[in-house]
Parts: sequence; structure tokens; C-alpha cells
Amino acid sequence: MSPDFFEALSQIEKAKGIKKEVLIEAMKDALLAAYRKNFDGQQKNISVELDNRDGFKIIAKKQVVEKVSNPKQEIALSEAIKYKDDCLIGDVIDISITPSDFGRIAAQTTKQVITQRIREAEIEIVSKNFKERIGEIITGIVQRISGQNILIDLGKIEATLPINEQIIKEKYRIGDRLKSYILDVKQTVKGPQIILSRTHPEFVKKLFELEVPEIYEGIVEIKGVSREPGARSKIAVCSKDANVDPVGACVGMKGMRVQAVISELSGERIDIALYEDDPQVFIKNALSPAKIISVTADAIIKSAIAIVPDAQLSLAIGKEGQNVRLAAKLTGWRIDIRSESEITKERDAIARKQAEEELFKKQEVIQEVIQEVEPQPLEVEHVEDEILADDSAAIIQTIEIEEAEGIAAIGLDKKIVEKLQEAGIQGIEQINDLSVNELRKLPGIGKVSAEKIYLAIHQ
Repeated sequence: MSPDFFEALSQIEKAKGIKKEVLIEAMKDALLAAYRKNFDGQQKNISVELDNRDGFKIIAKKQVVEKVSNPKQEIALSEAIKYKDDCLIGDVIDISITPSDFGRIAAQTTKQVITQRIREAEIEIVSKNFKERIGEIITGIVQRISGQNILIDLGKIEATLPINEQIIKEKYRIGDRLKSYILDVKQTVKGPQIILSRTHPEFVKKLFELEVPEIYEGIVEIKGVSREPGARSKIAVCSKDANVDPVGACVGMKGMRVQAVISELSGERIDIALYEDDPQVFIKNALSPAKIISVTADAIIKSAIAIVPDAQLSLAIGKEGQNVRLAAKLTGWRIDIRSESEITKERDAIARKQAEEELFKKQEVIQEVIQEVEPQPLEVEHVEDEILADDSAAIIQTIEIEEAEGIAAIGLDKKIVEKLQEAGIQGIEQINDLSVNELRKLPGIGKVSAEKIYLAIHQ
């Protein structure tokens, strides 16, 4: 075997990272397969060995016997001693059975194996390299379109931009240079497959890292990204340096930085919001460009109500709810948008209801007082009997008292007496000739009280 052969293997090992031993074993396997294909596919006791002087040889393992019955598996002792002079019957020895024209097959096979192994090794190295680069942006050239998938040439390997990772409104043409986000590296039967994306939210973040030095240097941090690819994105930023305005840094002089990102995303609109630890302030910022009056947040259920001027309601909600939907994704809060007039109406309605409830409570109290002073009326026909049954003795006794003692002398209830005095009645003579109906008309005197007064006077 020429020294140049081994030198070539050493150079391949250095350049491609493929060990010599791996290449040699691969060539042995390929040569064995070639021999079986071209010479004897049934023989099982053969192998390939590499000799530094003669190169690759086909070796058959045969058992030494006295009389040969199977020439492919056995060898006579008289013949065996030519290969190994100290062999004995029963020994297994290696016999070279390399065909005379095997050199041509060996050279061709070796070339194919080395080429194939180099290609596989390169793909493996590239695959490993891309696995380490998942999450980065890479630029490639549109090579071809396979169905709905776009195949991107990355130089040493081809990557796939699937339909679900493409921006819907974008049209791709062969030869276009395209930035993409390395999403994943999958192992398939055909080798590693690199999956790219232009719709992932992190793609927007990485584009800003390319355009804004403050982000790359770590001075400005992107705290979150919410995105509807091809339509609109929102990013939340903050600064670790009080002297650096994070929103201004991302926008750039005359909007150049943000416009560069928008251009790469085919005109996708981008809102940049200032991140705040206070959720109420952060939600207010996230709903930009709408002007927010106030935000009320419930931290337990992570739900918030944002109140906006009537004229800003549609802007705060956005087309088909896009603005509030992206703000909710960005903040992680459920956001309900309410107009100022709607909230005012609700507050007025609540105030009216509370006032009605208070009034109702007062009326109930008044009614209770009235009921205490003026019991529920009894049927007319039963009043006299009840009074005579319960109070006849007391009434008869009090009638005998002289009228000079005043209205209280007739023995009426204290409350009834007070009501009569409030009406200006101080003596019996003032009401002596009044009927029950006339007594009832006196202020504060009810039906039952009038009947009691009448009976007390005329018994």
C-alpha cells in the first residue's frame, strides 16, 4: 500500500474531521459488499483486511482438515502448511482469496466510500453547527419551491421554510436573498433538516438586535414580543441605563432603525411600548397609540379594565380587536376596553340604585314607626265588642272623672292623648259632639283611635 494513501487519509482527517480508522472500516465494509456482489455472495467466512504492503485483501477463514469435503470452508493440511507451517488439523487459518482483478473494484469502491463519508461527515458537522445556532438569524438564497415549502440555500446545506412559518402576504422568487430565524434542526432518513421561520415572535426580537446596538450590547432589553405575522407586532422594552431612552433607541433617528425592521418584515406595523413593573402602567403603555384615562387591574385573576375617551375607543380596540389582543398577549393580562361615557352611565345607574335602596330603607323605617303608633284597623263591627271586652271597666271608671281634669281624664292610651293634644284638643268638650268620621279627620288620628275616643266619650 502506497504511503500516499495513508497520507491522504491523514489530510482528510485534518480537513474534514473524519478519523482514519473510521474511513478504513467503512472501506472494508464496502469492499466486502463489492466482493460478495461480484464474486461469491454466499460465502460467509470472509472478511477484508488492510495490509500495509499489499493493500486491501479478501481473507477467508478455513479449517485445517485431513480430507476436504467443503473447499470454501476447509483446507487440507498439506495445503495449509504453505500458509502456516506450524498448523495442525482442527486449526482455523486465514487464506487470501483476493481475485486478480480486484484492484480495480477496490479503487473504485474506495473512492465512492471516501466521497460518501466525507459528505456525511460534512453534513453532520454542519448539522451540529446549526443545532448550536438555533434561535439565530441567518441569510440564505431561495433555491427552489417544493409544493408549499420554500427551500433555502445556506451554502453547505439546504434549509426548509415551511408554509406555516411563512408570512402569508409575502411572495418568494428563486434567487431572492432572505433573512430567516433558525427554528429547529430535525433528523430525518435523508439526514438533518434545518427548519426556518419568518413568523416566530423571536424573529422580530433578533431583527431589532441587528439594528439597535443598545440591544446587542445589553443596555436596552426587549422584555416581550407579541405578533400577528404580516400585520402587526408589539414589543416591550426597558433600559438598564437611566440616561438611555429604550423606545427612542429602538425607533432611531427619524425612525430609521424601526423602519429597517418593518422593511424586512414586508411592511408589518410595529408598536414599541415602555415596559413597567406596575401592571396598570404597563397595560396603559401596551395599548398605545390609544390614549388611556385609567386602568384598574385585579392581580388575582390577572384581569384589567382600561377606560378610554369615547373618541379613542375604536383605536384602543383596533381593527377586529387586534390592538387589545396584542396588548393582552404582550402583558399576559386579560384586558377589557370601556368607553368613558359607558362607565359614566354605569356609575350613574349604580348611584341611582343605591339612592333608591336608601329611600326604600327609610320608607320601611317610617312605616314601622307608623305601625307602632297606629295599629292596623279592625273590622268596625268587631271594634266595639273588643273594646268592651278588654277595657269596659276602665272606660266606665274614667268617664266618671270630671271633665275639668282635661282630655287625659277619659283614660285613653297615652299615645292617643298625645295625638289629640298635638291637634289642639285639651278637653272633652272640644270633641264631645264629633262623630267617628269627624274624629278620624283630626291630624294623626286613625280609624281605630277615632272609634276608641268616641266610645270613651259616649259610654
